[in-house]
Amino acid sequence: MSRHTGPKCRLCRREGAKLFLKGARCHTAKCPIEGRSKPPGMHGWRRGRPSSYAIRLREKQKCKRYYGVFEKQFRRYFDDAVRMRGNTGANLLLTLERRLDNVLTVCGFAVSRAQGRQFVTHGHMQVNGRIVRTPNYLVEEGDLVRPEPADNILDMVRSHREETGHPEMGWLEVNEADLTIRVLRMPTRQEVTVEVEEGLIVELCSR
Repeated sequence: MSRHTGPKCRLCRREGAKLFLKGARCHTAKCPIEGRSKPPGMHGWRRGRPSSYAIRLREKQKCKRYYGVFEKQFRRYFDDAVRMRGNTGANLLLTLERRLDNVLTVCGFAVSRAQGRQFVTHGHMQVNGRIVRTPNYLVEEGDLVRPEPADNILDMVRSHREETGHPEMGWLEVNEADLTIRVLRMPTRQEVTVEVEEGLIVELCSR
């Protein structure tokens, strides 16, 4: 499985926005984007206005890096969104939001999507009583997600919940007693956690 091995904070600086790739550090003053607004590289920010293509490309790259997917997988998500009924851009974002690694992150079970992916690939997460090892698993209404019933995993999840402030999402319900996540319904566009203009992404990918 391919993954980004370079400094994650460079990705945030390149997009000019916090992508929350480093977990709790992104919420503190230690976040490099707080004091270094210029993109990485020895030449710094290029002068002049970006082209329309550059603006659309940056929106797509921001979305890909936020959810931790690469180009080939992102194109598959887009092709699926085109075939769905309704707005293509909204369909794309709602599909990405339903990824299992994202669900673990927005519920505070993991401090970042990278850590959520690690939990899943190492076999520490169960969906409806079965171990799931694919981070791109899309949850459905009625699914029950729970960590492996091992003391070290449960303690880690509890500490992450404390660290992230017990986040809650309207379409997900967290049971603190047994640390389970119940998918109450499908998410809406207003509940998508990434701030992007999906219309620009559709314009770019439809070319």
